[in-house]
Amino acid sequence: MVYVTRRAEFSASHFYHNPDLGPEENQRIFGKLNNPHGHGHNYVLDVTVRGDVDTRTGMVVDLKDLKQVIEDEVIQAMDHRFLNEEVPAFREIIPTTENIAREIWRRLEGRIGAGQLHRVRLYETADLYVDYYGE
Repeated sequence: MVYVTRRAEFSASHFYHNPDLGPEENQRIFGKLNNPHGHGHNYVLDVTVRGDVDTRTGMVVDLKDLKQVIEDEVIQAMDHRFLNEEVPAFREIIPTTENIAREIWRRLEGRIGAGQLHRVRLYETADLYVDYYGE
């Protein structure tokens, strides 16, 4: 089994708000992250695919194809977007780093031609990242 990781970067803004909670509770839980004007991050995304090396091509996955899937499914949808308003999934769930990683997995799962999606790692800052391995 070989693991191959492709990296991409995107920028997006968001804020944390749970509509089931009142304003005071949202402020208490999320603090400045509850500002409806949002705040932004420069995210770094690592997508790892695992599989056996194809004897014909010598690859687990064609990295050009993997790059295109990431571009089509993640970058075009999330780069320079206000996630809460411009990405439909985040109208229903809080766009925490954890939930963004889960949404990226959902968008990529089943769209990787060769190999199997193994991990989505999303860096929010240099010292904070979330690993997601599917459900």
